[in-house]
Amino acid sequence: MLKEQSRYSRLAELTKIINTKLELHEVLKHVTVAISEEIVQCDSVGIYLPDEDGHFRAVAGKPDFINGHAISSQEINIETDRFAKDILNTKQTIYIPDTSRDRRPDPSAVAAFNIHSLLGLPIIYEEHLFGLVFLFDCGKPMDITELQIQSVEAYVNMAAVAIQNANNLKQKEHLLAEKQLLLDANRELSMCSTIQETLDTCFYYLGKTVDCTNVAAFLSNPKKENVLSFKGMSKESEWTEDEWKNALKDIQANQCTENIIHEVMVNRTVKFIPSEERCRLLLIPLISKGEVFGFIAIACLMETLQSDEKSQVHLAHSIVDATALSYSNLTYMDQLELRVKRRTNELATANDKVTSVIESITDGFFALNKNWEFIYINQHQYLPKGKASENVLGQSIWEVYSDTLNPVLHDELYRAMSERIPVHFEVSSAEGCCFEVVAYPFDDGICCLCKNTTEKKNYENELKRLSNLELIGQMAAGISHEIRNPMTTVRGFLQLLTNDQGLKKYINYFELMIDELDRANSIISEFLSMGNTRSSELKMQDLNAIIHDIAPLLEIDTFNQNKIIEFETQEIPEMFLNRDEIRQLLINLCRNGLEAMQPGKMLSIRTYTEEKDTVVLEIRDQGAGMDKEVLKKIGTPFYTTKDNGTGLGLGVSYAIAARHHAKINVQSNEEGTVFFVKFCYPGC
Repeated sequence: MLKEQSRYSRLAELTKIINTKLELHEVLKHVTVAISEEIVQCDSVGIYLPDEDGHFRAVAGKPDFINGHAISSQEINIETDRFAKDILNTKQTIYIPDTSRDRRPDPSAVAAFNIHSLLGLPIIYEEHLFGLVFLFDCGKPMDITELQIQSVEAYVNMAAVAIQNANNLKQKEHLLAEKQLLLDANRELSMCSTIQETLDTCFYYLGKTVDCTNVAAFLSNPKKENVLSFKGMSKESEWTEDEWKNALKDIQANQCTENIIHEVMVNRTVKFIPSEERCRLLLIPLISKGEVFGFIAIACLMETLQSDEKSQVHLAHSIVDATALSYSNLTYMDQLELRVKRRTNELATANDKVTSVIESITDGFFALNKNWEFIYINQHQYLPKGKASENVLGQSIWEVYSDTLNPVLHDELYRAMSERIPVHFEVSSAEGCCFEVVAYPFDDGICCLCKNTTEKKNYENELKRLSNLELIGQMAAGISHEIRNPMTTVRGFLQLLTNDQGLKKYINYFELMIDELDRANSIISEFLSMGNTRSSELKMQDLNAIIHDIAPLLEIDTFNQNKIIEFETQEIPEMFLNRDEIRQLLINLCRNGLEAMQPGKMLSIRTYTEEKDTVVLEIRDQGAGMDKEVLKKIGTPFYTTKDNGTGLGLGVSYAIAARHHAKINVQSNEEGTVFFVKFCYPGC
């Protein structure tokens, strides 16, 4: 009675374990434990399930090792094991009390495990055989009773239920996976915007469905009836485009397969084309809204895929149907777009002509509505940094030019808008660009034409400066000899008077007068230098060498003023230079920098190359800098900020730079001033 209760408890426990949906292997382990507890005299229990090769392999057992052999390594070959074959054929439990009298068990297994008695049971559920269960001893017969066999059969039936549940769960999961795959395919196909993208998506999901990468599309030619053409293949296809095209030609040339294509295209059915050489072709028609667009071909290697009743084929067919709908919609949209495009070509052409006329204007042009919003702006219109013409349409002009708004621009545009009259004015930007603006009314807004006159202004200023230099040159040439002759005479007599012993008390006055005469002579020399319009005698020289030659003089000058000088010269090419004039330019710029600095500050002189054909001489000081008004007048003759200056030093420097085909740029702020002398080598 106690034993019966224990059996029922184990059966109830197994039922509970099966219902909790544990992993199958775990359930089968519990079954083997229950059987071993029921038949205590057996030495081993093993559950064997079929594998891909048709053999039965152990998946659960007790104990794990017998005579050094792992239970999981055991395999039953039905062709050589007559005992297992009889169980499979009869689907009945077979008990061999004495293996020495029954030769059906595998002799090698009997000898390896010293088996004396053997019990074999089929795992059956509703006539479906799922596997085998074996019980055996090792040296001592089990002597199993009929009641014990029935108990074991009850546990095996529990294993059959567990396997059936696992199969059902696997089938449900497979169906869910198929439905999810179809949902994913439909979602991605609905988001495709091109026919090629639609076909690629179809190829991808068909590959996942039939586990095959050889997929291609053959579509009808709308201009030629009954003509199919290759339209694409999966990216992972093992066949090339030529191989797919040749396959289509072979199909169309074969009388048997030609009828199959006719059935696919006309009867709209899924068909297989057998092939002895490579593999079978599965053809699925591409149908949408009653129209056949072609078919999808799958080169399938699956031996089990033999008819259109297989679930893989049904799923593949569903994916192709979804593809056909997406293809149809895109084709229809392409046709609509083509019609719209054709009908709008004339308007677009007319608009392009108008736009090309306006865009051909090399000056800036824009139009504003009554709300001061840009309704048109061409590519040549000046805009603040960070803004582009295509991004300001619809924006207010006062927002676009908020940081650089000029009061003149504001007042004149308001006058043109409110009084509806044309206006003509000049403005300048924060970057220093100058513009000539003409604004005139149209409809309820205004149009503006902006001409950049920055280069023109710079040219006018340069002409003005050159005119001053020419005037100075003419003055210097006219008066130099007339002034120098009497000055030389006076200086000579003053030197004689300094040697007169009776006038020694006036010697300081004489020396002062001589110094002033020398200073006047120096000013005249500077006049002559600025007015020198002839070409300098230039020859190939190293700018770095000239700097190093004059460096001791500049260092002494710097040291006497308790300041610092630094030289940094990089490798630069030789250029056509006038040695004396470059020395004068260096001295002028360096002394200006030294005079602008306080004691302890540093003056740096650098040379380097810029871009691909420019050598730069950079002179940087740490002075207080210059304001914008001073920068505008730099290089103007007679303009100076020094108490004792003549205003000719920078003028001379600019003249020297011009004779060397060089340009002088200046940057200045509160941290100091930098002069950039840019030579274009080879400087000829």
